[in-house]
Amino acid sequence: MATAHDVAAYILDRLGGMSAMKLEKLVYYSKAWHLVWEERSLFSERIEAWANGPVVRDLYRNHRGLFTVSEWPSGDPKQLDKGERESIDAVLDYYAPMTAHQLSELTHREGPWIAARERAHARPGEWSSAEILEADMHEYYDGLTSASTD
Repeated sequence: MATAHDVAAYILDRLGGMSAMKLEKLVYYSKAWHLVWEERSLFSERIEAWANGPVVRDLYRNHRGLFTVSEWPSGDPKQLDKGERESIDAVLDYYAPMTAHQLSELTHREGPWIAARERAHARPGEWSSAEILEADMHEYYDGLTSASTD
């Protein structure tokens, strides 16, 4: 199984430098949609429902204090299999044109982030380390595909 670091490295290799916040959101959406399309997890690292949206703490430790990132030496894009790359590519085709702020706002309107924040009783803007559960991601995003085909 790939790691969140491998996914981050792949995204940066494909798109070039971006804000750390945007990278975090693209990694999140890659995992969420991969769960739906491939019925398996993209990586095992937990995603937390921070005030500005989903964050993989393991990634945050590497970019803490940086506004932009352009490379991810602790990840290896070659660790991704064909299905993983296809999921990430589809996510990037749709979400990459959005700004970091747009992606953050989008996650704030979606069920997985909201559910994690509610479980933690976190108020708007308040810090939380509540985990966004894979089951919540799968159910929510799979529901979006079902809604679009009805």
